[in-house]
Amino acid sequence: MNGFLDGFSVGLLLIAGFGYAIYALAPKSLRARLSTGAAVLVGRLPVPGARSLAGRLAASGRTGAACGGCATCGSNAAQDPPRAAADGRSGMRDEVVGVTEVRVPLSKIRRRR
Repeated sequence: MNGFLDGFSVGLLLIAGFGYAIYALAPKSLRARLSTGAAVLVGRLPVPGARSLAGRLAASGRTGAACGGCATCGSNAAQDPPRAAADGRSGMRDEVVGVTEVRVPLSKIRRRR
């Protein structure tokens, strides 16, 4: 019986480690879906602290902010910024709301010696 429990606990830890590796390396959209699904499952548990944990998991599953959190850190301005020039070729600079991109012609770039 002791060997069975040892094997079961090692297998459970391997599965948990594999799941965490998939979660950590997954794209943000998949991480958001996994967090939302985990929040739903944890919210159904009859444990006293399950609702607060489910709320935190649901908050981490929201995409829309740079950090994946509350969506109040200016992510709305970064989604589809209007351009200053219609064709995008306004000289050496292309003005985007709040962001300045400097373009250097290829002929100006030289090799270092």
